[in-house]
This record gives sequence, structure tokens and C-alpha cells, in this order.
Amino acid sequence: MAVVCPECDTPIPVDPEEVEEGETVQCDECGLELEVVSIDPLELAPIDDIGYDDEDDPHVVEEDEE
Repeated sequence: MAVVCPECDTPIPVDPEEVEEGETVQCDECGLELEVVSIDPLELAPIDDIGYDDEDDPHVVEEDEE
């Protein structure tokens, strides 16, 4: 089975029976790292320096000011 790289549209071969959730795979063409977030169905998510590249879920910690 292959998934398509969201950055460069290159097929990335991934065998769902040989990967585990949380494992990372890398696109050979552009170098984008993807994390396996689900095996059934197979789903990968791009990773940036601070985690998932998800604009809907910002990684912001708010501190209480006194």
C-alpha cells in the first residue's frame, strides 16, 4: 500500500502490517516526516518541529497573571 506525500505528491510505500501507531516514516523525495496515527484505516499526519502540523489545535500554554 502507498500513501501520497501531502507536500510533493510522491507515493510513499507503507505496509500497514509492518508499522505501528506512533512510528514515523519519511518521504524519500522531499524529506517530510509523517507519523502513523492510525493503522486501520492507515492514516499518516505531517510532523513539524513541535508536533503535528495542525492549525486547528494550537500548542499554546496560557499562564495565569496575578
